[in-house]
Amino acid sequence: MTADNPLGGRLDDDDYPAYSMGRAAEMLGTTPGFLRAIGEARLISPLRSEGGHRRYSRYQLRIAARARELVDKGTPIDAACRIVILEDQLEEARRINAEYRRAASDEPTPPSYSNVHSGSGSGRRSG
Repeated sequence: MTADNPLGGRLDDDDYPAYSMGRAAEMLGTTPGFLRAIGEARLISPLRSEGGHRRYSRYQLRIAARARELVDKGTPIDAACRIVILEDQLEEARRINAEYRRAASDEPTPPSYSNVHSGSGSGRRSG
C-alpha cells in the first residue's frame, strides 16, 4: 500500500475478501444461513477477519449467486453446489484445453513421411 493508493489495488482483485457475511447476503438477496450452508457444502470457503468473521470475495459472490439461481429453481442446495462445482471445473478444463491448442498451433509442424517420400514405387531409378 502506498500513500497515493491506500487500498493497494485490492478493489480490483476478484479474490480479495471485501464483503462481510451480512453485506454479501444483502447483495445476493439471500440470508446469512444460505451462505453458511454453501460453505458447509464446500462450494466456497470464506476467509476470516481478525475477529473471526466470514469475509467473501467478488468471485465467491458470483459462485454463490449461481448456486442461488439453482436453489430458486427448486434444486436442493447440495445438488446445486455440486452442479456449480462441476460447471467451474468444466470451464477451467475448457480454458486449459484452449491454451494447449494455442500452444500446439504455435509449434512448427514436423515433416511427415508422405512429404519426404514423394516418389512412387521402389525408389530405384531407371537408367
